[in-house]
Amino acid sequence: MTFDLIVIGSGPAGMRAAIQAAKAGKRVAIIESFPLLGGGCVHYGTLPSKSFRESVYRYALSSRGMLGKEIEGSEDKGGAKTLPDIMRLWKRKERVIEGEAEVVKDKLTRNKVKIFKGKATFLSPHELEVTDEDSATRVFKGEKIFIAVGANPVPPKTIKVDGKYVLDSNSVLDLSVLPKTMAVLGAGIIGCEYGSMFMLAGTKVHLVDKRNEILASVDREIVSHLTNFFEDHGLEIILEADTESVKIVGDQVEVKLTNGRTLTVDRVLVAMGRRGNTEGLDLDKAGLTADDRGLLKVNAHYQTSVDHIYAVGDVIGAPALASTSMEQGRIASAHAFGIVDQQTMPTNFPYGIYTIPEISMIGETEESLTTAGRDFVVGRALYKEVARGQIVGDQWGMLKLIVCRNTLKLLGIHIIGDNAAEIIHIGQSVMHFGGDVNYFIHNVFNYPTLAEAYKTAAFNAIKNLGQAEEE
Repeated sequence: MTFDLIVIGSGPAGMRAAIQAAKAGKRVAIIESFPLLGGGCVHYGTLPSKSFRESVYRYALSSRGMLGKEIEGSEDKGGAKTLPDIMRLWKRKERVIEGEAEVVKDKLTRNKVKIFKGKATFLSPHELEVTDEDSATRVFKGEKIFIAVGANPVPPKTIKVDGKYVLDSNSVLDLSVLPKTMAVLGAGIIGCEYGSMFMLAGTKVHLVDKRNEILASVDREIVSHLTNFFEDHGLEIILEADTESVKIVGDQVEVKLTNGRTLTVDRVLVAMGRRGNTEGLDLDKAGLTADDRGLLKVNAHYQTSVDHIYAVGDVIGAPALASTSMEQGRIASAHAFGIVDQQTMPTNFPYGIYTIPEISMIGETEESLTTAGRDFVVGRALYKEVARGQIVGDQWGMLKLIVCRNTLKLLGIHIIGDNAAEIIHIGQSVMHFGGDVNYFIHNVFNYPTLAEAYKTAAFNAIKNLGQAEEE
């Protein structure tokens, strides 16, 4: 079977690439090895983890008081704290997965993309062999081929993930009982996200990292707010400590650290890196080689070293966001078929980190600007200063504007708190269209909203410039 484009993988990058080409009148096939469509994003990544987060967040708000208050577990008749039934928290996750998989299928079929189930391997630079669940094989030929196979968690060689006591970010979604104690190894985005979710569900969490800080790419003031929230809610952060050994002892796990401590916990979550899912593709037959992390190198248009073969999404590494993966797929498809459209990724895009509390950011940090010797001023607004912050009970949130001292243009926006990943887009739009901090002062915001924090932060920035009084 011959197609203009064959896409391996139906996650955000692959789906968007296929639809872009199909809308241009190209004959497109998408190959997916999972029973349902959507890739890792839908089945064991973004959607299930954020659905679990939403369930935990709502549980904490409804059962244990508003965000920002001391979390108090319910007690059984003997006075001991009890934990929520994790199966109830999982239910929403399963509904979201099934619903989104159907949405992906509907989008592809409406755009006349042919869907084939099976595992793809290269036979040559233009040919793929696809083996279905019954071991039947078919050969496909594509003028263009897109590799959008995503990535999977990979633990260090010294730690064995068994899916029962020692988990990764895939198998953690199969827990049947909420653990009372947990060690999270790795304080990057995934570790911090899951650590905060289990913390708010009532698990005693130890967050361990060999580095001297968490979330190294995030503005340090924002991280300080997150750290304070974690510690106030009982999560322990252990830095500059590597994992020496992980051993199952009875129904618990002993984690020995290089700082001399031993943690005895119910479960361990390993969040210490990911690897591209390129193993088994027989890349050598296509003239390609992945690096030691299974990732493929691409140019600005997402072409690999073989011009007609593109790679998009997590399989090319950072930033490895569902949002950027979608754009990579669309942009690569436009380039592959000469579609008159944007053919390079925007340099400025937002990040969303779904810890509790939520973090979102775009642009420069104080640290990056200081290192570059740029002249700037900061404006801050605490959520508790705006009425909606009081209403939702968020006493920890903050919106921070970083403003060029000379032009008043926005250089960076950093938010921690309720709906951070939503309201970041207001500032993103102002940045994109070249607006300055006065936009927020001279325009009206709905009341009460968290978006009002932009106005408060803008007044604070102007005050710090010595040009006006604070609101």
